[in-house]
Formats: sequence, structure tokens, C-alpha cells
Amino acid sequence: MQYKYAKEQLNYSDFSSGRVFYSLPGHPAFPVRLASEIFQRCIAHREALYRVSTPCALYDPCCGTAYHLSVLGYLHGEHIRKIIGSDVDERAVALAERNLALLSTKGLDQRVHEIANMLEKYRKESHREALSSASILKARLTALTKNHKIATQVFQASATDRLEISKQIQPKSVDIVFSDVPYGQHSQWWDADASNALGYMLDTLLDVFSPFSLIAVASDKGQKAFHEGYQRLEQFQVGKRRIAILKPIRI
Repeated sequence: MQYKYAKEQLNYSDFSSGRVFYSLPGHPAFPVRLASEIFQRCIAHREALYRVSTPCALYDPCCGTAYHLSVLGYLHGEHIRKIIGSDVDERAVALAERNLALLSTKGLDQRVHEIANMLEKYRKESHREALSSASILKARLTALTKNHKIATQVFQASATDRLEISKQIQPKSVDIVFSDVPYGQHSQWWDADASNALGYMLDTLLDVFSPFSLIAVASDKGQKAFHEGYQRLEQFQVGKRRIAILKPIRI
């Protein structure tokens, strides 16, 4: 896959999972450069298809710790007005709330206080580096919030639970879904037929999409992002990940 937008191999160490952003064993971090590329492709498709450039509502129904959602808020916050994350795993949801809280001055300041206390107690170089990264994130956040603040929402639900998702998210309010769905050794579908869980999720999401919406799905090659309610705009492979960008079909 050739990068169209995140062309340069930048140093993303300040965004490393487990440094300032919280991490959880069993929830591998989505690559920052790839997340940035996918999101920018979605923004470009959305502008080309719908002629809209207003900030979007971004949602991931398999958000895990919301690491990539939080990073996208810092990297591309000018394109985002709200970030919503949900997951079936209660532990992941708790960390997702803390990660998305880092998109607020209060949440980031609390994290800085935590890291400073750890540095004072343990005197580890990793904590010193984390404080330095937090300072860089603070500068980014200050610049971002001059224009607008990003609202956040986190709740616990299966990605295939149409009833619970419809309770938590207003109909026709989500502009972009970006989801790294369960696959492989570290994650799996908990409560759905794994052979068609992705299809159930795509069906469920049709209720919440706005008239100007897109979905990007990262999966393994064993799961096909195909549903009669969607049109595929593009698909590409990066390592073991297959990424499909789809447009909901209005009937």
C-alpha cells in the first residue's frame, strides 16, 4: 500500500501507547501512521462525495482502550467535533474513558500529575520521557482547543447490539466509523457468530450513520467487509491487516 497522505515516516514516540496514553495487556496499539492515513482517506472521500468539510463525529464500536481514537484527536482534531467509543470489554471501556479524557485540559493535567508522582517515586527515565511527551501533547491540545473542543463519549456495548447502541447514539449522527475489529491472537468477537460478526456490526451501524457518512474497517483477510447496504470505495492490504472503506447506501 502506498501512503497518500501520511507520506513521511515521522517519529510518533510522543503518542506511544503506555507512555502518556494508557495501555491494557491484550489490546495491541493500532499503528499511528496507518491510523492517520486511513482517517485522512476518509476525510478526502467524504469531501469528494458529499462536498462537506465540517468537523465530523467519529465512532468506533470496537474501540478497545480508544488509543487510536485519542491519537486521531490530537493529530486531526480540526476535522473532529466528537469522538464516541464503545466496547464489550468492561476493562477496556474504563481505559477508553481515561484515554479520551486526555483530549481535555483537565484530563491531561491529571495524567501529568500521575506521571510526575511516578517519576518522583521511581526515578525512571521512561517517566521522564513521558513527562516530556505530555508537555508536547499539552502544546498541541492548547492550539487545538483555541478553535473548538472535542466532545467525547464512551459506553459499554457489543458492536452487534443494535438496541444498546441506539440508546447511546442519536440516529443519523455519526459521520465516520473507524474500527479495528477483533481478529487474531489478542482479540476475538465475544458474543456473536464469528463467521459473520462483521456483517452483523455493519447492519447495526446503518441506524446511526449521518447522510454524509463513511466507515473504515480494519480486519484480517478471513473477514470480508461486505454488506448489501454498503458500497466499497477502496480496499488495501497492510501486513496482515485488510482495510476497507465503505459508503452506506441510502435506500
